[in-house]
Amino acid sequence: MAAENPFKSILKSLEKPDGGEFGKYYSLPALNDPRVDKLPYSIKILLESAIRNCDEFQVKSKDVEKIIDWENSAPKQVEIPFKPARVLLQDFTGVPAVVDLACMRDAMNNLKGDSNKINPLVPVDLVIDHSVQVDVARSDNAVQANMELEFKRNNERFGFLKWGSNAFHNMLVVPPGSGIVHQVNLEYLGRVVFNTDGLLYPDSVVGTDSHTTMIDGLGVAGWGVGGIEAEAAMLGQPMSMVLPGVVGFKLLGKLRDGVTATDLVLTVTQMLRKHGVVGKFVEFYGEGMSELSLADRATIANMSPEYGATMGFFPVDHVTLQYLKLTGRTADTVAMIESYLRANKMFVDYSEPQIERVYSANLELKLEGVEPCVSGPKRPHDRVPLKEMKVDWHACLDNRVGFKGFAVPKESQKKVVEFSFHGTPAQLRHGDVVIAAITSCTNTSNPSVMLGAALVAKKACELGLEVKPWIKTSLAPGSGVVTKYLEKSGLQKYLNHLGFNIVGYGCTTCIGNSGDIDEAVASAITENDIVASAVLSGNRNFEGRVHPLTRANYLASPPLVVAYALAGTVDIDFETEPIGVGKDGKKIFFRDIWPSNQEVAEAVQSNVLPQMFMATYEAITKGNPMWNQLSVPSGTLYAWDPKSTYIHEPPYFKDMTMSPPGAHGVKNAYCLLNFGDSITTDHISPAGSIHKDSPAAKYLMERGVDRRDFNSYGSRRGNDEIMARGTFANIRLVNKFLKGEVGPKTIHHPTGEKVSVFDAAMKYKSEGHDTIILAGAEYGSGSSRDWAAKGPMLLGVKAVIAKSFERIHRSNLVGMGIIPLCFKAGEDAETLGLTGEERYTIDLPSTVSEIRPGQDITVVTDNGKSFVCTLRFDTEVMDSNILLLHLRLCPSQVAYLPSLVQVELAYFDHGGILQYVIRNLIGAKS
Repeated sequence: MAAENPFKSILKSLEKPDGGEFGKYYSLPALNDPRVDKLPYSIKILLESAIRNCDEFQVKSKDVEKIIDWENSAPKQVEIPFKPARVLLQDFTGVPAVVDLACMRDAMNNLKGDSNKINPLVPVDLVIDHSVQVDVARSDNAVQANMELEFKRNNERFGFLKWGSNAFHNMLVVPPGSGIVHQVNLEYLGRVVFNTDGLLYPDSVVGTDSHTTMIDGLGVAGWGVGGIEAEAAMLGQPMSMVLPGVVGFKLLGKLRDGVTATDLVLTVTQMLRKHGVVGKFVEFYGEGMSELSLADRATIANMSPEYGATMGFFPVDHVTLQYLKLTGRTADTVAMIESYLRANKMFVDYSEPQIERVYSANLELKLEGVEPCVSGPKRPHDRVPLKEMKVDWHACLDNRVGFKGFAVPKESQKKVVEFSFHGTPAQLRHGDVVIAAITSCTNTSNPSVMLGAALVAKKACELGLEVKPWIKTSLAPGSGVVTKYLEKSGLQKYLNHLGFNIVGYGCTTCIGNSGDIDEAVASAITENDIVASAVLSGNRNFEGRVHPLTRANYLASPPLVVAYALAGTVDIDFETEPIGVGKDGKKIFFRDIWPSNQEVAEAVQSNVLPQMFMATYEAITKGNPMWNQLSVPSGTLYAWDPKSTYIHEPPYFKDMTMSPPGAHGVKNAYCLLNFGDSITTDHISPAGSIHKDSPAAKYLMERGVDRRDFNSYGSRRGNDEIMARGTFANIRLVNKFLKGEVGPKTIHHPTGEKVSVFDAAMKYKSEGHDTIILAGAEYGSGSSRDWAAKGPMLLGVKAVIAKSFERIHRSNLVGMGIIPLCFKAGEDAETLGLTGEERYTIDLPSTVSEIRPGQDITVVTDNGKSFVCTLRFDTEVMDSNILLLHLRLCPSQVAYLPSLVQVELAYFDHGGILQYVIRNLIGAKS
């Protein structure tokens, strides 16, 4: 039972300079503990949250002590509870979250509980940004045309979300056409400091998108979690997390002329990947901070998932305050934020002597050493200096198929394909650019690189350069502010001339919503096996993500996207080869169109103004005509339509009772899939287009859905039937059972038949067989996609055995009742001689009280082999309410009371985190 906060004595008043008070706050200096002064700023946010929420029930005094003693406790991987101030959703992950909440209300009803308890207890902001596709490009009418198509395709989903915004308290839905979730969060939603009923505390957020970390650039602690974790946080459940180590990253000096924030973040990403920061916070500091704009910091923070960190944190300083003023936050709000953070020793003032912080490890980067670069062709951390791009490209053509190879035979590398583009003779070669997209919150939130791209376009137009008409060019800003400053600067017309017309306000190409490329171009690629390229200002370039036909995908700054579009190929040395020929017949080089830092700074200073942000976000709350005309049902329980192909009642709570199903092992399971390294959540649960020959396509066609109305997997995440069929449906899936063949197929071992993964899984289920998955390192890397765990669960997968897991995905697997196991160091399926054709038995105790996180588990195969794995249930201590609830539901286990303490084991015991939450909420009334 909750008790009075034991830290009430440090609750202080924060006085206003002119009299009165801003509110009350829990004072960290009032702890009078010298250890607090040396804590990293990011850890102080966890400390304040623990103190404020301490009730000796969900959060205990011993949790506070663990955080204060971070220097000693973090290396021991201790677990703490964390209650974020708010939750952030986008529509691809938001729709299934609202579906789950609606379904949980039904389950509460069926179990005679109070369905109104399924209501967010913290603010939830949902931004609809993942649905717009680049159907129309290179047109002045592209924004309107794409939005009309977006609403036509997604009318039912949008209506459902609008119902959710009315049916659930504390939920704000930002309509389509407003911007990208992380840019809207940065420019508008981010509070930095909350004032709730007179209590002041730091803003913190978890989001169902891995790039939630972008808000770390604003000094707000935020990171991505799975949808199921976010739903639990909405309902007031503390998140169990391992107290992280913090890597201090010192920045020195300033960037050289012509080097962009994108070049910097790709360099940082490579450095941190090499160092190894998975599960850690990274905290940036040093004299170089004063040379980085807030937008530059946000760009670095945004790509935390790509370098593997939970957060890339920039503490609040004067640069932050200037940005808050620029983006239209009121003077009173900014004064309150500064006063609170100074009072709580959470503000960095570089004009004062700095207390030396303690970090788990230290890195250093001299900014003047950063050089122009891109990353690719298949992973964000495979950085290529621009001057080495041509050599690297030819190496990729030569190399065997892999992250840096396409294995194109020497005699085919110079192949030229002739084709007709709308009556015009055209040619295509390996490395030719067919998609050039200025896209993604990573870069479109940064006025320097956006205006830099526009200046490149201006210089190119003035010199007479053109972009080939068959290259699909697009510009998708993260908010309407970008349009305002591009128009004010007079530079948008040059982007338009090169085909970079604005196509919409959303994620577009970065998440695979690149739309179709012209049929003539597509045929030239597929019929001649051309390795075509996409260049985009995004944050992810995994194979099959950007577009099914672009096998080489390079991340680059917006100005470089324009440059590569002009060149028409990635097979170019910008230092020695011309980009094109100007109107006077003169060769034009990269240096002729590249703006200086001074030119860019002057454009930003003159054209990015506070009133632009204020006008944009005043309009956001009013919606748009298409959104406002949506009619939605009333009522707090959703009326499911069994015929809907977008919103479907999921089966998670079917036949659920108040008694947990208990722990389970795996007996004589078949291996559904046998993978190597770096299987991403895009491989497991793709977000892009639905292939015409896929099980999902068959399901839709059987229900009268025309192929042109398939939409994407991401847009249909509210329908479990489609998402189960879309699990492992990525056309670039590499499954060892297929002996080199690429695609979403596997072998059904009892018959030896090669079938779709979905069909094989259904055969195994109908035959009464469990299945497992074998995998290599970094299984589940990429987006924080809960369907990458829900889908395998619906396919009947009971365990995944991998060399290592991505943080969020491992947690999602546990949340869906799937057992994560790791091979021992130095071992994998290959070294153990496993073919995947064996049958696997994983013997776990039948009661969770006998299971320990991280314990050794023996896996036995039917051919007599056995090997030991590490059980990856990771969190340590169960809070009291879980313990008491579990004993109330399972009184026979009272003998195990001293050891029944693992949080993730409780989720496993209950069949998943959502089932646990429902039983907990009903049990709480007892």
